[in-house]
Amino acid sequence: MPLRDERQIDVREARMRRDETASIVRSRVRRSLDGPRLSADSATMESHRRVSARLVFGVATVLGIFSAFQAYNYVSLFTQREPRMVHSLAVNMPYWYAWAALVPGIFWLAQRYPFERATWRRAAGVHAGGVVMFVLVHAVMTVSARRTLVAALGMPMRQSWSSQLQELFFLNFDWEMMTYWTVVGLSHALDYYSKAQERALAAAQLETALAEAQLQALQRQLHPHFLFNTLHTISALMHRDTEAADAMLARLSDLLRLTLERLGVQEVPLKEELEFLEKYLEIERTRFGERLTVDMQVEPETLDICVPNLMLQPLVENAIRHGIAPRVGGGRLQIVARRTGDRLWMMVRDNGPGLSQAKLEAFNHGVGLSNTRSRLMHLYPDQHRFEFHEPSDGGLAVTIEIPVGADAADVDQAQMPNMESVA
Repeated sequence: MPLRDERQIDVREARMRRDETASIVRSRVRRSLDGPRLSADSATMESHRRVSARLVFGVATVLGIFSAFQAYNYVSLFTQREPRMVHSLAVNMPYWYAWAALVPGIFWLAQRYPFERATWRRAAGVHAGGVVMFVLVHAVMTVSARRTLVAALGMPMRQSWSSQLQELFFLNFDWEMMTYWTVVGLSHALDYYSKAQERALAAAQLETALAEAQLQALQRQLHPHFLFNTLHTISALMHRDTEAADAMLARLSDLLRLTLERLGVQEVPLKEELEFLEKYLEIERTRFGERLTVDMQVEPETLDICVPNLMLQPLVENAIRHGIAPRVGGGRLQIVARRTGDRLWMMVRDNGPGLSQAKLEAFNHGVGLSNTRSRLMHLYPDQHRFEFHEPSDGGLAVTIEIPVGADAADVDQAQMPNMESVA
């Protein structure tokens, strides 16, 4: 088949791939806009406002037993009567169990009329009446329960029902009032704690969403930067080697397809990152031919370690542009990856002329490298290393060291795009 026909076939294939990738982009953009939004778990937050009935009656039991022991000791030390623990329990346990039964009602009233800056006057009036009402109800419940227990135990009644009610209501009103306000204060404390938890949860979700948005923005910033540089290379070849330019267009389509398949994915296994890098190097080999030599020294145990998506490509691109392209005879590019304990160490090195301090500053603040540094800071704050240095035998080396997290088998499948559902 004539060479011109082969070139036309490559161009047609490139156009087909371009149309397919464009449809994928439109579908993925619609999916990202329609994605679920972060929301607070209302069931979790509401649970902070509830107090377990078992806990309330457990506290009442402890207080009742304590009061019974206090009464028993008082009778034995300061009266002539013979102390009986059963009688002490029959008198004191109903007192605290009656308050335990009233706690839900006091909580409801406290939440309905809270002491806040705009409503404290109204709340004070409502709770002033609430004190009298709940103390009276508590006295009725306590006296009724006491008399029932005492009668069941066969002990004599020394006072009438009304006399016991008046004594408990009037003589103990101060203590009863303090108990009521203690429950109201506890209700307010739990409510403030719940609101503080809600604010902390909302702040954490907002911080997470902001970090994810920043990472997405940084990742998308790499796409046009990489695309423009590659198109510039193709444009330079178009007028002197159309065959190479056509081949680069076809490979660029493959490369863009891989990029779109990983859109929104922040971390990928190292083997997938190297697969993407190999596609990019095919484009550069078309441009440089034998002038570009690539030496990959990647340990097999590092292939399943997750690394930031599109991390190595900007480093390789800068090494080719600044280290190999200026050399008439081309140069050598070295890519190294090895694991040391719980750390992954990677290096991209060229044997070019190196960089002066001024060029190094400009090189360091370029889009690709500043973007890579920002993503590393977001993904591994205070746990990464990103450095430049000039080896003793010349050239420039860029090293990255990150912690080893989940491997490829542990990557969340929900994070990976489902291309079958998009097609």
